[in-house]
Amino acid sequence: MQIVVLAEFAVASGGAEKVAVESARGLAEAGLDVTYIQAIDGPVDDLLDHPRIRRIGLGNKDIWQRPAHRAALNGLWDAEAAARLGAALDALPVRPDLIHLHQWTRSLSPSVFPALFARGLPVVTTLHDYFLACPNGVYYRFDRAEPCALKPLSAACLAAPCDGRSRLHKLVRVGRSVSLRAALKRQRLDVIHVCDASVARMGTLLEGLAVTHHRVDNPVRVTKQVPADPARGDALAYVGRLTREKGVDLVADAARAAGLPALFVGTGPLENELRARPGVELVGWQAPDAVWSLLRRRARAIAAPSRWYETGPLTVYEALANGIPVMASNRSGASEKILDGVNGYSVSPELEAWARAAATLHDDARTASLGAAAHARYWASPMTLGVHTDALIAVYERILATRAVERLPADAAASAA
Repeated sequence: MQIVVLAEFAVASGGAEKVAVESARGLAEAGLDVTYIQAIDGPVDDLLDHPRIRRIGLGNKDIWQRPAHRAALNGLWDAEAAARLGAALDALPVRPDLIHLHQWTRSLSPSVFPALFARGLPVVTTLHDYFLACPNGVYYRFDRAEPCALKPLSAACLAAPCDGRSRLHKLVRVGRSVSLRAALKRQRLDVIHVCDASVARMGTLLEGLAVTHHRVDNPVRVTKQVPADPARGDALAYVGRLTREKGVDLVADAARAAGLPALFVGTGPLENELRARPGVELVGWQAPDAVWSLLRRRARAIAAPSRWYETGPLTVYEALANGIPVMASNRSGASEKILDGVNGYSVSPELEAWARAAATLHDDARTASLGAAAHARYWASPMTLGVHTDALIAVYERILATRAVERLPADAAASAA
């Protein structure tokens, strides 16, 4: 099988890039031939160094590095990027069987979709966010600090000042969503969801489009080892970007109310606000090995307090694999892996509920029990790269089999069914 993996970066930094890179590696290790197309110039992860992986760079620039007027226009429709992508696909020595898209908003724009559909190949995209339906990409009201309940591109949606940056950004993103809807109209798209909640939510938000939904967990590249001992830790810990929609202020407030230090790994807009609070420790970004070395020593639990409908934060799964309990927002897709009170807590992202759950972590025996259950339950059904790859290949095979049957004459199709 010949697969094209299309992403805007080729380094496992954020969640989407991490999944794209690791999926490409997993497919290659499973014996598939992979062409990894990197839209934006930049570093390349060592995971893409494999004899079955061919890498192609399109040479695009990140939209945030372009002049403002160019960024706005290119965000709506970037014909040059689409042409470069089309030329790269047409130059491949072997026609691919399927194209798997992971990102498109940072350089490719909605113009990427006609370029893909024009090649007559099945197109699959993984939903790491909600840009396929929602103009601001997270289905969240930044003006109200709450999840959105509006129909995308409805009159109420157009009027809402919901963007995290400005009304001008909202206007541009609405234009992009309109262009996207036009590009997807009467086209077939296979969508991979990384959590059950995304399937239910996007099934409604994408009504009117020819979308087939699939469900595949993200890969978690964690080596099984002796579980951590969270009862020896001292802090409620958070890993990720420090923003309000991710609930980092809630972590600080809940930890203080429960009498625990709050440990933050990452940077972001709320860094200075957090630094000024008592009982807060910030260590900035760290290499992955350093992060888990620190958390295995310090964390009584990992916090994932998203106020938005986050799809599948990898940190939650990595914590469970290490035997560290997780306190997760019940709005996060990752909470599906939490059995409340057994391997952590699934909690509404509100201070009283979070403080109450955090207070239970003072009990060493309870914390140790949560950690042991986290490790045991995760490794009973691990989200390894191999498991992810097998599920991904099964999706590809279903898609290709469906297309093959559709190409048969009517009588042959009936007998095949």
